[in-house]
Amino acid sequence: MVDTIEFNTYKWHHITDPTVEDLDFLRDNFHFHPLDIDDCSSFVQRPKIDSYDDYHFMVLHFPLFDKRTNLVRTEETKIFWGQEFLITVGNSHYVVQELFNYTKIHPEPEDDDDISGTSDATLYHILYSMMKETFLLVERMGSELDIINRELFSSKSEKIIEQISRFRKNIIQLNTMFKPQLRLFKSFESGDVGFADDMEEYWGNILDFYQKMWDMIDDYGELVDGLSSTFDSLQTNKTNEIMRMLTIISTIVLPLTFISGLYGMNVRLPIAESPYAFWIVIILCFVIIVFLLVFFKKKRWL
Repeated sequence: MVDTIEFNTYKWHHITDPTVEDLDFLRDNFHFHPLDIDDCSSFVQRPKIDSYDDYHFMVLHFPLFDKRTNLVRTEETKIFWGQEFLITVGNSHYVVQELFNYTKIHPEPEDDDDISGTSDATLYHILYSMMKETFLLVERMGSELDIINRELFSSKSEKIIEQISRFRKNIIQLNTMFKPQLRLFKSFESGDVGFADDMEEYWGNILDFYQKMWDMIDDYGELVDGLSSTFDSLQTNKTNEIMRMLTIISTIVLPLTFISGLYGMNVRLPIAESPYAFWIVIILCFVIIVFLLVFFKKKRWL
């Protein structure tokens, strides 16, 4: 269904789940390229911007945190943007829907700026709102990274492995989302796209905001790699400590096993007939244990 907000100089059309009738509405009322309209019926598109003489068509990706899986998933937003219209198509990010509903109730802008009342201004507010929501998600990931850092030296190795693996997956998802869109937002600041003449500073603000989040994600990726390496080193060191202790115990037990096995044989052995043979063997084993412990201590193996 096509929902519309009418302003003085332009209209904002919002199509949540485009049907065949909705796509026919776009074909009949606008001179859009057929391939752009076909893209509206597809759910897997790369971020891009197609520029024409009287409009631009954009496919944008923004992250959304899934609380059930604790993973980041991609929300796709398609926008037709002209001087007299703005059309958001598809099951977009919930921020777009909330902003549309709010604008429908409060059509007059709250802030009295120079760009109010233009399609560029509405697009700017859409992008800025999604940027703010994405920034909160990126900050949340930073807090999660701090938790992993604090729990790194705990004994909950399986939990830490799960957290690091999930965090890495989210970082990869964000990298896949953000990297191709940097060039897209740079085209805004350079003035290659847009219809209003006084939007350069606003588009520059969007680019700075996006660049800041991209730098944070890049830093988080390096940090989680460092934490992963540290965790692997800790686990390796813990395994080495266990093997070292087992080796020391085996080394101590080996001569004792030899002596007990030797005197358990049914043959004549020295002091075997002595009534003190048992105590002599016990004392000999005790001396061997003390000698080996002192030797290991001197070598700093204990």
